[in-house]
Amino acid sequence: MSALFVAGAGTEIGKTYVTAALTRALRQDGRRVLALKPVASGVPPLADPDFAESDTARLLAAQDLPVTPETVAATTPWRFAAPLAPDLAAAREGRRLALDDLAAWCRTAIAAAAPGTAVLVEGVGGLMSPLTAEATGLAWLKALGLPTLLVSGSYLGAISHALTAVETLRHHAVALRAVVVSETPGAPTPPETVAEAIGRHAGARVLCVRRGGGFPAEGLSVVPG
Repeated sequence: MSALFVAGAGTEIGKTYVTAALTRALRQDGRRVLALKPVASGVPPLADPDFAESDTARLLAAQDLPVTPETVAATTPWRFAAPLAPDLAAAREGRRLALDDLAAWCRTAIAAAAPGTAVLVEGVGGLMSPLTAEATGLAWLKALGLPTLLVSGSYLGAISHALTAVETLRHHAVALRAVVVSETPGAPTPPETVAEAIGRHAGARVLCVRRGGGFPAEGLSVVPG
């Protein structure tokens, strides 16, 4: 199975940017890619012009797919308007998100992908962010049993957050393919410096993605072939 879970060491650190960049790089390398973000909060209605800036729209663009009700539903079936943790955002709408339903949907999507397709499943929020009333993002990841690409920012404090997430993944026996440092605009330290520091302590491969830049070609092997 050629599938990878893209998890975050925190919220709003560039998971979608990295997922989209990896999608484009894999496609340029001749591979089929299915990029999914099953859950998203703070999503405007499809008819709203701002939807073009949503995570779902960015992933569809990276796959050269149009934004239609069908493609949006196939990429992000659980969309919530409030920019809150999914459990809180769902409650505001009188809805409920269940971990079993989410994991089953992901398994079905992965199984239905065409042979040779690399499936990227982007998480929501940080690794330990609440997902449902009972489960965190880590529980979702463990339920799927996929190898993981951990995305960190380069902001002040990102090194500690990334290393804490790495230790959490190790403790739960989650296979970590690599850490990607996604450049944080306005950060006081270059992302390469942050990546080097994480690499000294993480015992894992560390890649760097600058805003406006692509996914490094030498890092494409993070997706199992």
